[in-house]
Amino acid sequence: MTTKSRKKIYEGKAKILYEGPEPGTLVQYFKDDATAFNAQKKAVLDGKGVINNRISEFVMTKLNNIGVQNHFIKRLNLREQLIREVEIIPLEVVCRNVVAGSMAKRFGLPEGQQLPRSIIEFYYKNDALEDPMVTEEHVTAFNWANTQEIDEILAMTLRVNDFLSGMFAAVGITLVDFKIEYGRLFEGEFSRVILADEISPDSCRLWDSTTGDKLDKDRFRRDMGNVIESYTEVAKRLGIMGDMPKVIEGGITS
Repeated sequence: MTTKSRKKIYEGKAKILYEGPEPGTLVQYFKDDATAFNAQKKAVLDGKGVINNRISEFVMTKLNNIGVQNHFIKRLNLREQLIREVEIIPLEVVCRNVVAGSMAKRFGLPEGQQLPRSIIEFYYKNDALEDPMVTEEHVTAFNWANTQEIDEILAMTLRVNDFLSGMFAAVGITLVDFKIEYGRLFEGEFSRVILADEISPDSCRLWDSTTGDKLDKDRFRRDMGNVIESYTEVAKRLGIMGDMPKVIEGGITS
């Protein structure tokens, strides 16, 4: 079935969700579109979706294996995954290990400063409002999530951080920070919170542990160039380049 013949459920800045083959499933399509600064900066980076699809598959599978439940079921092809349908909680959950990005600007701290401990922040998912930072009080007051769900999100995020930090450190990469999302998986009248969205260089800040070179979306945000090459380097270090088509300037080749 082609993408044109399928029912589109939702289109975001980097992905499209289509109706899945079975009830309770969706097909997640990774686009080559790159956006920054609330989509004020846009570009198409040939091959980005292919690499992010593969990296996210790798990470989500590893997390499933250690008991961090998420929406990933299986990869379907170069750009698509079969995922569980969830009700997205309207929060972007950011976990920070090193000062970078907006944290450096907000507090006047130098980028690269190690934080005394990992810090988790909540942002309300709303493009029109530019995803404002919110507190747990806002989250519960506006009924975006209840206190039990917040506790589960915090615990899962720290577990994801511990795992990812170790995984990337083993291949010479520092996990500076990352953004993840969660959703409610309904089972009859009950629901449980599981990890959703993606984990890739689009949603993580990844620095070479030796040189400090950025291997993530900041290369696009800051016009540093070599975006696809850096994403490819992450995949290569994780050992998932073997059967991936070669990403070249101007498109994909096998």
